Amino acid sequence: MQPDTHRPTLGLAACTAIVVGNMVGSGFYLSPPAVAPYGLLGIIFWIVMGIGAICLGLTFARLAHRMPATGGPYAYTRAAYGDFAGFIVGWGYWISIWASLPLIAAAFTGSLLKLIPSLQGNRPFAIGITLGAIWFVAVMNLRGVKQAGLFSELTTYAKLVPFGAIAIIGLPWVHFRQIAEFNPSGHSLLEASAALAPLTMFAYLGLESATVPAGDVRDPRRTIPRATVLGILIAAALYVFGTIVVLGVVPREQLVTSVAPFSDAARVMWGGWAADIVAVAVIVSSIGALNGWTLLMGQVPMAAANDGLFPEVFGRLSSRNVPALGIMLSSALATGLVLIQASGAQGWTAIYAMLVSLATMTGVISYVFCALADGLIAVGGAARGVLPRIGIVEVVAFVFSIFTVYGCGPTPVLYGLLLLLFGIPVYVWQQHERARSVPADRVQ
Repeated sequence: MQPDTHRPTLGLAACTAIVVGNMVGSGFYLSPPAVAPYGLLGIIFWIVMGIGAICLGLTFARLAHRMPATGGPYAYTRAAYGDFAGFIVGWGYWISIWASLPLIAAAFTGSLLKLIPSLQGNRPFAIGITLGAIWFVAVMNLRGVKQAGLFSELTTYAKLVPFGAIAIIGLPWVHFRQIAEFNPSGHSLLEASAALAPLTMFAYLGLESATVPAGDVRDPRRTIPRATVLGILIAAALYVFGTIVVLGVVPREQLVTSVAPFSDAARVMWGGWAADIVAVAVIVSSIGALNGWTLLMGQVPMAAANDGLFPEVFGRLSSRNVPALGIMLSSALATGLVLIQASGAQGWTAIYAMLVSLATMTGVISYVFCALADGLIAVGGAARGVLPRIGIVEVVAFVFSIFTVYGCGPTPVLYGLLLLLFGIPVYVWQQHERARSVPADRVQ
């Protein structure tokens, strides 16, 4: 029996910070060079995908208002489709988070080393910093959800200042002729759209973040929907205007090879001091995103464990009401990926790279299920056999989700499916354990 006497500590500011902090990360910072060859079409794609993200966010907002349950996408899927679907979504969501942590931590390390040129090329130091970032954030989360939420607020709102300045104040520096060409890539519209899909969709992952720690949110029926929609709007505005400025300030031939596009744009507009500030903002943002995803990494398995679908170890709460063992186990798996990548063995490195690519696919599966979940929950779940009412928002959200999976590419989808199927033995074992406990419960 898990204790439920702790008081909710996350308000609107903290929940919005978790959404923005999880969305605005390396997928956005590194996107301008990849989007640059597509000119105006790349900016249009940010807007189109933003509309889809808002529809999906509205779907999550409705779900949160109807059923503010800890676990977010996992909890909604289980309520709508049943235990097995809930397990698959929870399993995939958990994999996507701990497989992403090394990439986020590596972005933190890379930005830090750029500010300290004397340490560049020091591989052991870089590995140590990457692992240190993962475990620093893990310890932060072990101190309690309130502390993790406060840390998300500080890091998110600190990074919004410089990036917001580039996205808004930088508009007068834009040379619009640099982005006026619709599709200079040389590819057809369909080919260009397929290439842009994963680049833009990856940045919108995390829009559901406020729904996950629902048990620790004050007035969740009002706070979570507001935080979700507000967070998506902030992130989408930053994506669109930030991309316009970077593409319109930095020459395309320079931008396509840039490893720090926002720093380069700040340097062109305001000088070297501004570039250094942006580099610091990327560091702060990376550690903030690492914190937000680590918070969710503990909450989703905990919710599934409390329902008997995940091993019991993920549901054990510490004296600070956090799933400490689950966070530590997940962080250890992320640590393993860092060490595999650092080993330098080409085969293992390829496996690591594939796992990181799979993070998007395994996480997006939850969007596909949740897009139509609200109608099913309203009529009592899929088992009732009642046809739910589905509106335009749900249809757009579902198409948006399917297109996200498509944008991941055939190889990640294939291997992502295999990873999801590897969870079936865990589900079977948990069902066995639940069946064994039934007689004892009846005796009591």
